[in-house]
Order: sequence, then C-alpha cells, then structure tokens
Amino acid sequence: MQVNYPTVKVNKDNKVYINLYIENQRYRVFNGKRIGLDLNPNKFPPEKRMEMGHLLAAKIYEHLIKGGEFKGFRSSKGFKRKNDKDYLNHALEVKLSGDGSLRYKKYLSSIHKSITKDIEVSTLTTFHLETFLNKYTSATSYNTVRRHLNVLINEAIKQGMSLNPMKDIRARKAKATLHKPFSNVPLILEDIKRFNHNLYLCCLITYGCLLRPHRQ
Repeated sequence: MQVNYPTVKVNKDNKVYINLYIENQRYRVFNGKRIGLDLNPNKFPPEKRMEMGHLLAAKIYEHLIKGGEFKGFRSSKGFKRKNDKDYLNHALEVKLSGDGSLRYKKYLSSIHKSITKDIEVSTLTTFHLETFLNKYTSATSYNTVRRHLNVLINEAIKQGMSLNPMKDIRARKAKATLHKPFSNVPLILEDIKRFNHNLYLCCLITYGCLLRPHRQ
C-alpha cells in the first residue's frame, strides 16, 4: 500500500484535520476512528490541537505502514471500478465513513438511493442529472438536492470518475416576493399593543429603525 506521510491542516472553522493520500486517493481525517484509535485533536484546547494533530498523523502513518486497516479505504484489488455508478457507490461509502453528522449522512444516502434508482444507465450525463433534479419544483428543494448530489459527484471524481456531469447544472434562483405594505400603520400598532405590549415595543423599535422583521 502506497502511503504518503500525512500533513496537519486547519480548516476555516479552526478545526485540525489530517490530509492523507493512500494510493493517490485523498482523505481528510479529523480523528482516529478509522484506525480504531480514540484520539480527537479538536476535543483539546485550541492551543493544543496542532500538537495532537501531529500525534494523530504519526499514529495513522505508523498504523498504515504496518499493514493496519484504514476504514473506508479499498485497494484497487478490492474495488473494481466499472462505470460511473460504481464510482458513485464508492463515493457514498467514503462520505459515510467520514465525520459528517448522522442527519447529513442520511440525506446523502437518500439522494444516492434516488439517483441510482432513477438512472439505469452506467454513464452519468448532464441530461440524466437534470431530469432527476427537475422533479423538484421548489427552488429551495432543487438547490438542496443539487448541493448534496454535487458532494457525491465531486468525491466520485476524486476516486477517478472521468467527467463531471454537474459542471453545467446551475442553482435555481428563488423568485422574490414583495411584502404587501400596511395601509394604516398606527391602527396596526394599536391592535398589536392590545394583544401584547412587549411585542408592540418590538414593533416600534423595528419600524423606527427601519429594520426588516425576522422570525426571531
């Protein structure tokens, strides 16, 4: 097994992770779960995280060069990539073995199940993916599914899939809806005041400061 010595990085959320290449496949590792090690640098105080990250990198490297198992990795002997669906299946396995939330992983699994069920061909094309996405009439739903599908496609490309069928599929713009203005603001404020005085004060502040009301 070809293994490069891992490097320690910090992401935009100031979380330490290990950047690792095994047989030219890239992995981002945030803890020692994949090698059965109970070590998570991000559970330490910020000033200690890099030190623990380097310790984790050393432990992972030592484990791998001794022939230890790395969960989520399959060698070329164990995984024969035949078509785009195989790459997509393997991409899902990689993501499920990562550090995403349970809800995120369930959603990815649901998207994967839907796309592999709806598309019967071995090569994924832009037309196939657009047909799948166009089932979602809401711009919000369309963009959410597109974003998660893009995660799987990008991972499949990392694993060796030749083309990116998502590159020409753009996000949808939600139609802007203008709010209907009140014709008699003082009357509305008096009605709110009778209902709840604290809410009335909030409305005065919002209206007087020209703020946009939100659910909060």
